[in-house]
Amino acid sequence: MAESTLGARVAELRRRRGLSQKELGAAIRRSESWVSQVERDVLPVERLSVLQRLADVLGVAVRDLRPEAAEPMAADRGDGHRPGAAVFERLRLLLTGHPALDQLFGDETDRSLARDAAVKLEELQERVDLVWQLAHESRLVDVGSSLLELIPDLEHAARSSATQRPEVLTQLSRAYQVAATAFTRQEEVDAAWIAADRALSAAEESGDALSVVAGTYRMAQAFLRLQRLEQAEQAARVSVAALAAQAASEQPRPEVLSLYGSLQLMLAVIAATDGNRTAARAGLSAARTAADRLGEGRNDFDTEFGPTGVAVHAVAVAVELGDAGEALDIARTVDVSVLSPERQARFLVDLARAHAQRRQASEALDALLTAERLTPELVHTDHRAREVVRDLLQFAGRRPADELRELAGRAAVTP
Repeated sequence: MAESTLGARVAELRRRRGLSQKELGAAIRRSESWVSQVERDVLPVERLSVLQRLADVLGVAVRDLRPEAAEPMAADRGDGHRPGAAVFERLRLLLTGHPALDQLFGDETDRSLARDAAVKLEELQERVDLVWQLAHESRLVDVGSSLLELIPDLEHAARSSATQRPEVLTQLSRAYQVAATAFTRQEEVDAAWIAADRALSAAEESGDALSVVAGTYRMAQAFLRLQRLEQAEQAARVSVAALAAQAASEQPRPEVLSLYGSLQLMLAVIAATDGNRTAARAGLSAARTAADRLGEGRNDFDTEFGPTGVAVHAVAVAVELGDAGEALDIARTVDVSVLSPERQARFLVDLARAHAQRRQASEALDALLTAERLTPELVHTDHRAREVVRDLLQFAGRRPADELRELAGRAAVTP
């Protein structure tokens, strides 16, 4: 059963327990049709809470259903040099257990006062905006430090005001989304999954359907980093299908187009990672159409989607497919100054990868050094940037240039 799909494992374990699909569905608060679709691998199950309920009813551990749920992050984490490791360990611990257990205890008077407490929604939103700004600058240690205070404040605020609860939950979902993004970039993919699951729960409870899609987008990012391409693709594709009708309408909401286009870009990167040129081109084409309809770059749900974002992803896709010449040709036409420092740096890393594929060592090093000036944390921790540094060291042999040797030292990279 180790090599079987999730659906096959659920079906076999259900039969072992002597349960019908209807009985299993009732036990986990889902329909018989839902169980049938899961067992046929038509419907993905990415929510940890749902996986846990399935595992409990079937009498197994979550890892028996989805082995990757318990896997550590991918290789080459670079823990020895990873900045802010202590901060992210504290943030990981914050995700453990109930987020506001103290508010469930105490006498009824205390709980009544808590429910009537004023929530400074505008201040909380500003704090979430600031954390996302830090993420766009790739200042991940500052992101982690801020979230250590912000997430508990939001969790308590969500339980302190009935009238503003939906709006607070939307901000809570955004906070968990940025936590998922930061964990993914820190190579802490299992924690990213948990944070994304929390984001989905908060979004669903808020009633904001687009926030649910945004949370799924963050989960797909974690799957992609974990090299679980099938799960990443399924999460993105289901979300694309949910938005397709709205995105194709005569006057779609800009935020719908932003999310739809961002998910198409993710599908393009997933396909390129899997070596599927046709699917990668299709994803880029669909995203380009959405960006053209927007006509400008936007940052709905912190996705930085627009025509420039599509061009940057086209470079990344070409590099992933090994088409260095195409990547360099596209890169010459792109003005990334309108993007965040983090996106600019990732573009430069892809540019360095393209040059390295052509063994243009000097140009690759220049791109990496420019990226490092923008976002040192990204270049020192991102696995792709570090792979380029390692390649350049191997190209140089025993006598690497001083700039390369010093960069390798800062990134803790050895040949």
